[in-house]
Amino acid sequence: MAREKKIEEYDVVIIGGGAGGLTAGIYAGRARLKTLLIEKALVGGLATYTNEIENYPGFPEGTTGLGLMNLFEKQAKKFGVKFKGTDVKSVDFTGETKIVETFRNIYKAKVVIVASGGRPRITGAEGEETFLFDKGISFCATCDAASNTGKDVLIIGSGDAAIEEGMFLTKFANKVYVSVIHDEGKMDCNEIAKAEALANPKMEFIWNTVVKRFEGEDHLTNVVLDNLKTKEEINIEVPTCFEFIGYLPNTEIFKEKITMTDRGYVVVNENKETNVEGVYAVGDVTDKFLKQVATAVGDGAIAGYAAEKFIAEDETYKSQILGKDGVVFVYDASEEGCRDCLAEVEKLEKDLEEHHCITRVDIYKSRGISDRMDINEVPRLAIVKGGQIVKVLDEDFDPEEVKSTLA
Repeated sequence: MAREKKIEEYDVVIIGGGAGGLTAGIYAGRARLKTLLIEKALVGGLATYTNEIENYPGFPEGTTGLGLMNLFEKQAKKFGVKFKGTDVKSVDFTGETKIVETFRNIYKAKVVIVASGGRPRITGAEGEETFLFDKGISFCATCDAASNTGKDVLIIGSGDAAIEEGMFLTKFANKVYVSVIHDEGKMDCNEIAKAEALANPKMEFIWNTVVKRFEGEDHLTNVVLDNLKTKEEINIEVPTCFEFIGYLPNTEIFKEKITMTDRGYVVVNENKETNVEGVYAVGDVTDKFLKQVATAVGDGAIAGYAAEKFIAEDETYKSQILGKDGVVFVYDASEEGCRDCLAEVEKLEKDLEEHHCITRVDIYKSRGISDRMDINEVPRLAIVKGGQIVKVLDEDFDPEEVKSTLA
């Protein structure tokens, strides 16, 4: 007999516990929203595998990724965020209440924040799993450049990211070897980056090669490359190998649920809103320019604040807008035309019966409520009757029409 799943209700459910998800949790929890964060692996995400972070503000001496993420988690828990270590099996964003389902539970939420991050594409070569992240294989030159000062390093890949990160590494490393799968002179990056890299004396290109195996004991010591034409093995002695052969967002379960790019990244606007109302996305899972802890934190802060605003406006819309018969004046206090119309609205208010109030909605800071009312231009006068908006009038409204509609 199948076990019936337990149902729990939350204001906010966050899928993913990296820097972006944790920050969103901190903001939501501090706003006193009932918040759940679901993380299937290690809280902190990929940042926990970074041995040293020197560019995160507020830590002039640097910090470890694990140490920083532990602080994020502690702060989220301080504000009442509940953590669940499990995998999300499916989501349903079609209704007003969002559904997030795991193996044992069904979570219902007013808002869902997708922070599922991603994973670097790896070569699949022999021994690779042994040296991932903090044992010699890195996916972040910005994170690990300083620790390779004066050393030789190897880069796998020849796209824009690989070559630009390689150029950055030459500021620290003694020599930067670059394994390129193509024939000599052919690369996947743009022509300007290609010309600069080929002219850099610290960069040495090894053409027609792929990784055959990674070697070392507790830490990487050398990488064996395979020449695709001669089948010759080329041994490169390096303590760190940087892989820049692509990135895979963890968005499989969101396919056809929210809008994504051809590469599987979630599309969001500046408020981290997806195309589905009440669903936000932050961090590396989104289509963005820079994937770093600092930018994920910014994303999480925006989404956490937006979630609180969304829930508050939704409650206001249902109780104060649709909850009673009357008139809603939608305006922008910064526009002169709206201010002029406000005087006419005040006259109308005096003529209306006491039980027909006028609710004012200023969209200067947020269009959340006006969007729910499907009002795109202001000023507008919406007449609400029986829990529905029955008529929308412009600034040249007829007071008698308003009264007759409400009668």
